[in-house]
Amino acid sequence: MLAIRDLDVFHGDVAALDGVALDVAQGGIVAIVGANGAGKTSLIRAVAGMVRPRKGSIRYKDREIAGLASHEVCDLGIGQVAEGRQVFPTLSVRENLEMGAMLPRARARRARNLERGLAMFPKLKERYGQAAGTLSGGEQQMLAIARCLMGDPELVMFDEPSLGLSPAVTQEVLRAIRDLAAGGLTCVLVEQNVAVSLKLAQRAYVLENGRVALSGTGEALLADDRVRKAYLGL
Repeated sequence: MLAIRDLDVFHGDVAALDGVALDVAQGGIVAIVGANGAGKTSLIRAVAGMVRPRKGSIRYKDREIAGLASHEVCDLGIGQVAEGRQVFPTLSVRENLEMGAMLPRARARRARNLERGLAMFPKLKERYGQAAGTLSGGEQQMLAIARCLMGDPELVMFDEPSLGLSPAVTQEVLRAIRDLAAGGLTCVLVEQNVAVSLKLAQRAYVLENGRVALSGTGEALLADDRVRKAYLGL
Protein backbone atom coordinates (compact mmCIF):
# COMPACT_ATOMS: atom_id res chain seq x y z
CA MET A 1 0.00 0.00 0.00
CA LEU A 2 2.89 2.31 0.85
CA ALA A 3 6.40 1.89 -0.57
CA ILE A 4 9.25 4.20 0.46
CA ARG A 5 12.61 4.00 -1.29
CA ASP A 6 15.95 5.79 -0.74
CA LEU A 7 14.30 8.64 1.18
CA ASP A 8 16.43 11.57 2.33
CA VAL A 9 14.99 14.37 4.45
CA PHE A 10 17.01 17.32 5.71
CA HIS A 11 16.27 20.01 8.27
CA GLY A 12 18.59 22.73 7.10
CA ASP A 13 21.97 21.05 6.72
CA VAL A 14 21.13 18.23 9.13
CA ALA A 15 20.03 14.89 7.72
CA ALA A 16 16.90 13.60 9.48
CA LEU A 17 16.45 10.59 7.15
CA ASP A 18 19.20 8.93 5.14
CA GLY A 19 18.25 6.40 2.47
CA VAL A 20 15.19 5.06 4.29
CA ALA A 21 13.30 2.23 2.59
CA LEU A 22 10.25 0.44 3.95
CA ASP A 23 6.96 -1.14 2.90
CA VAL A 24 3.50 -1.04 4.43
CA ALA A 25 1.19 -3.80 3.27
CA GLN A 26 -2.56 -3.25 3.23
CA GLY A 27 -4.25 -4.07 6.53
CA GLY A 28 -2.73 -4.57 9.96
CA ILE A 29 -0.19 -2.53 11.89
CA VAL A 30 3.36 -1.55 10.97
CA ALA A 31 5.42 -0.14 13.85
CA ILE A 32 8.23 2.40 13.46
CA VAL A 33 10.32 2.46 16.63
CA GLY A 34 13.51 4.15 17.75
CA ALA A 35 14.98 6.62 20.20
CA ASN A 36 14.24 10.34 20.26
CA GLY A 37 15.82 12.00 17.23
CA ALA A 38 15.93 8.77 15.21
CA GLY A 39 13.80 10.28 12.43
CA LYS A 40 10.39 8.79 13.19
CA THR A 41 8.40 12.03 13.08
CA SER A 42 10.36 13.26 10.06
CA LEU A 43 9.27 10.11 8.24
CA ILE A 44 5.62 10.66 9.14
CA ARG A 45 5.78 14.31 8.09
CA ALA A 46 7.40 13.41 4.77
CA VAL A 47 4.66 10.92 3.93
CA ALA A 48 2.00 13.42 5.02
CA GLY A 49 3.36 16.10 2.70
CA MET A 50 4.42 18.39 5.55
CA VAL A 51 8.11 18.31 4.60
CA ARG A 52 9.58 17.87 1.14
CA PRO A 53 12.15 15.08 0.75
CA ARG A 54 15.47 16.01 -0.77
CA LYS A 55 15.61 12.65 -2.54
CA GLY A 56 13.72 9.39 -2.86
CA SER A 57 10.29 7.98 -3.63
CA ILE A 58 7.06 7.67 -1.65
CA ARG A 59 4.46 5.62 -3.50
CA TYR A 60 0.93 5.17 -2.19
CA LYS A 61 -1.11 2.55 -4.04
CA ASP A 62 1.34 2.85 -6.96
CA ARG A 63 1.06 6.64 -7.15
CA GLU A 64 4.08 8.83 -6.45
CA ILE A 65 3.15 11.27 -3.67
CA ALA A 66 6.54 12.71 -2.63
CA GLY A 67 6.24 16.47 -2.85
CA LEU A 68 2.43 16.63 -2.91
CA ALA A 69 0.75 19.17 -0.65
CA SER A 70 -0.57 17.78 2.63
CA HIS A 71 -4.23 18.33 1.71
CA GLU A 72 -3.70 16.35 -1.49
CA VAL A 73 -2.14 13.49 0.47
CA CYS A 74 -5.08 13.50 2.88
CA ASP A 75 -7.61 13.42 0.07
CA LEU A 76 -5.90 10.32 -1.37
CA GLY A 77 -6.74 8.48 1.86
CA ILE A 78 -3.74 8.97 4.17
CA GLY A 79 -4.63 10.27 7.62
CA GLN A 80 -2.40 11.41 10.45
CA VAL A 81 -2.91 11.57 14.21
CA ALA A 82 -0.16 14.01 15.09
CA GLU A 83 2.12 13.97 18.10
CA GLY A 84 0.69 16.18 20.83
CA ARG A 85 -2.89 15.67 19.56
CA GLN A 86 -3.19 19.12 17.88
CA VAL A 87 -6.91 19.60 18.49
CA PHE A 88 -8.47 23.03 17.97
CA PRO A 89 -8.80 24.09 21.63
CA THR A 90 -11.44 26.82 21.26
CA LEU A 91 -13.69 24.70 19.06
CA SER A 92 -16.13 22.18 20.50
CA VAL A 93 -15.77 18.44 20.13
CA ARG A 94 -18.48 18.57 17.46
CA GLU A 95 -16.72 21.34 15.54
CA ASN A 96 -13.37 19.52 15.69
CA LEU A 97 -15.01 16.43 14.23
CA GLU A 98 -16.69 18.47 11.52
CA MET A 99 -13.30 19.91 10.56
CA GLY A 100 -12.07 16.36 9.96
CA ALA A 101 -14.79 15.82 7.35
CA MET A 102 -13.88 18.82 5.17
CA LEU A 103 -12.00 16.69 2.63
CA PRO A 104 -13.89 16.05 -0.62
CA ARG A 105 -13.41 12.27 -0.21
CA ALA A 106 -15.05 12.36 3.24
CA ARG A 107 -18.21 14.36 2.73
CA ALA A 108 -20.44 11.58 1.46
CA ARG A 109 -19.58 9.33 4.43
CA ARG A 110 -19.62 12.01 7.10
CA ALA A 111 -22.54 10.54 9.07
CA ARG A 112 -21.13 7.01 9.03
CA ASN A 113 -17.70 8.14 10.15
CA LEU A 114 -19.14 10.32 12.90
CA GLU A 115 -21.13 7.38 14.21
CA ARG A 116 -18.03 5.17 14.12
CA GLY A 117 -15.92 7.67 16.05
CA LEU A 118 -18.51 8.28 18.75
CA ALA A 119 -19.15 4.55 19.12
CA MET A 120 -15.42 3.95 19.55
CA PHE A 121 -15.04 6.74 22.13
CA PRO A 122 -18.36 7.26 23.99
CA LYS A 123 -16.78 9.96 26.17
CA LEU A 124 -16.72 12.24 23.15
CA LYS A 125 -20.49 12.01 22.90
CA GLU A 126 -20.74 13.11 26.54
CA ARG A 127 -18.45 16.08 25.78
CA TYR A 128 -19.96 16.86 22.37
CA GLY A 129 -20.59 20.58 22.97
CA GLN A 130 -17.55 21.12 25.19
CA ALA A 131 -14.48 23.09 24.07
CA ALA A 132 -11.69 20.69 23.11
CA GLY A 133 -9.15 22.64 25.16
CA THR A 134 -11.03 21.76 28.35
CA LEU A 135 -10.80 17.99 27.76
CA SER A 136 -8.31 15.77 29.54
CA GLY A 137 -5.22 14.64 27.62
CA GLY A 138 -6.74 11.22 27.05
CA GLU A 139 -10.01 12.69 25.79
CA GLN A 140 -8.08 14.98 23.44
CA GLN A 141 -6.24 11.96 22.03
CA MET A 142 -9.56 10.20 21.48
CA LEU A 143 -10.83 13.33 19.71
CA ALA A 144 -7.71 13.49 17.52
CA ILE A 145 -8.24 9.88 16.43
CA ALA A 146 -11.97 10.35 15.81
CA ARG A 147 -11.29 13.56 13.86
CA CYS A 148 -8.80 11.71 11.67
CA LEU A 149 -11.39 8.99 11.00
CA MET A 150 -13.82 11.68 9.84
CA GLY A 151 -11.51 12.12 6.83
CA ASP A 152 -12.36 8.57 5.72
CA PRO A 153 -8.72 7.40 5.53
CA GLU A 154 -7.54 4.02 4.31
CA LEU A 155 -4.13 4.39 5.99
CA VAL A 156 -3.56 6.23 9.27
CA MET A 157 -0.21 7.22 10.77
CA PHE A 158 -0.26 7.49 14.56
CA ASP A 159 2.61 9.60 15.93
CA GLU A 160 3.28 8.87 19.63
CA PRO A 161 -0.38 8.25 20.55
CA SER A 162 0.43 7.32 24.17
CA LEU A 163 2.56 10.39 24.88
CA GLY A 164 1.61 11.94 28.23
CA LEU A 165 -1.28 9.56 28.89
CA SER A 166 -1.96 7.45 31.96
CA PRO A 167 -1.44 3.68 31.63
CA ALA A 168 -5.21 3.05 31.64
CA VAL A 169 -5.92 5.59 28.90
CA THR A 170 -2.91 4.36 26.93
CA GLN A 171 -4.41 0.87 26.92
CA GLU A 172 -7.75 2.26 25.71
CA VAL A 173 -6.11 4.20 22.86
CA LEU A 174 -3.91 1.29 21.76
CA ARG A 175 -6.89 -1.04 21.90
CA ALA A 176 -8.76 1.33 19.57
CA ILE A 177 -5.83 1.22 17.12
CA ARG A 178 -5.77 -2.57 17.26
CA ASP A 179 -9.54 -2.69 16.62
CA LEU A 180 -9.26 -0.30 13.67
CA ALA A 181 -6.58 -2.52 12.13
CA ALA A 182 -8.71 -5.60 12.74
CA GLY A 183 -11.52 -3.83 10.89
CA GLY A 184 -9.35 -3.36 7.79
CA LEU A 185 -7.70 0.03 8.35
CA THR A 186 -3.97 0.08 7.61
CA CYS A 187 -2.09 1.58 10.57
CA VAL A 188 1.46 2.93 10.89
CA LEU A 189 2.32 3.23 14.58
CA VAL A 190 5.18 5.47 15.69
CA GLU A 191 5.58 4.92 19.39
CA GLN A 192 8.33 5.23 22.01
CA ASN A 193 6.85 2.31 23.95
CA VAL A 194 8.79 -0.25 21.95
CA ALA A 195 7.52 -3.37 23.73
CA VAL A 196 3.86 -2.47 23.23
CA SER A 197 4.43 -1.45 19.61
CA LEU A 198 6.15 -4.68 18.67
CA LYS A 199 3.47 -6.77 20.38
CA LEU A 200 0.79 -5.03 18.30
CA ALA A 201 2.60 -4.94 14.97
CA GLN A 202 2.67 -7.51 12.23
CA ARG A 203 5.80 -5.84 10.84
CA ALA A 204 8.21 -3.34 12.35
CA TYR A 205 11.20 -1.17 11.52
CA VAL A 206 13.84 0.19 13.90
CA LEU A 207 15.18 3.64 12.98
CA GLU A 208 18.57 4.73 14.27
CA ASN A 209 20.11 8.08 13.28
CA GLY A 210 17.77 8.43 10.30
CA ARG A 211 18.40 4.96 8.90
CA VAL A 212 16.59 1.63 9.07
CA ALA A 213 18.78 -0.45 11.38
CA LEU A 214 16.53 -3.51 11.71
CA SER A 215 13.27 -4.80 10.24
CA GLY A 216 11.12 -7.89 10.56
CA THR A 217 7.96 -9.13 12.20
CA GLY A 218 7.03 -7.53 15.49
CA GLU A 219 7.48 -10.87 17.21
CA ALA A 220 10.96 -11.40 15.77
CA LEU A 221 12.18 -7.93 16.74
CA LEU A 222 10.75 -8.33 20.22
CA ALA A 223 12.99 -11.38 20.61
CA ASP A 224 16.07 -9.79 19.00
CA ASP A 225 18.91 -9.32 21.49
CA ARG A 226 19.88 -5.94 20.01
CA VAL A 227 16.36 -4.60 20.44
CA ARG A 228 16.02 -6.06 23.93
CA LYS A 229 19.27 -4.46 25.08
CA ALA A 230 18.90 -1.09 23.35
CA TYR A 231 15.20 -0.42 23.86
CA LEU A 232 13.78 -2.79 26.46
CA GLY A 233 16.58 -2.68 29.03
CA LEU A 234 16.90 -6.45 29.06
